[in-house]
Amino acid sequence: MNQSTENVMLLTAFVLDVLREVENLESSTDTTPLKKMTDNYDLSNPYEMIPMQLYNDMCAWVEQQLGEEAIIKVGFAIGETVYPSLIDNGIIQEENEPLDIMEGLIIAASSMVQDPEERGWEIIKDTNESLHLRRTQTFNGKLQFGLLKGLIQKSNAKEVNVSYLKQISQGDEFDEYLVTWENE
Repeated sequence: MNQSTENVMLLTAFVLDVLREVENLESSTDTTPLKKMTDNYDLSNPYEMIPMQLYNDMCAWVEQQLGEEAIIKVGFAIGETVYPSLIDNGIIQEENEPLDIMEGLIIAASSMVQDPEERGWEIIKDTNESLHLRRTQTFNGKLQFGLLKGLIQKSNAKEVNVSYLKQISQGDEFDEYLVTWENE
């Protein structure tokens, strides 16, 4: 996978989500270093673009300092930001199938993330109770567990589970995820 973040930008809203969610976590860890990462950036407008590298550095810090569970919770919170945006922008409707939501996320990623390489997500395979997804953008791999679970739970799906099929950290070219659920 191309890991470059050169000229890649994303909405400030996602950086704000990381900061807000970390504040909500019960932790004895000093989060001052995380907050200092944003000192040179104007965070006043959530719709302005900010470097992807800042976001990635913040996510890495959360995962390393606060743990895997914390970064997954951050991902879930980001899903809470993305989902209403998908509806508000007419990308999806309120009544959705999991595939509809994922197709909407792919569309939205192209506007929420500006990447000259046009990386994001790919749907490898879909069934009535699963999605096989490939992450082609440099987003934190563990954060995606929370994002995907949170988004798919907004559909008619129950008992949503997310697992790796392939992992960059295990030598694979891409992270690939299997999202499974039970239908109502």
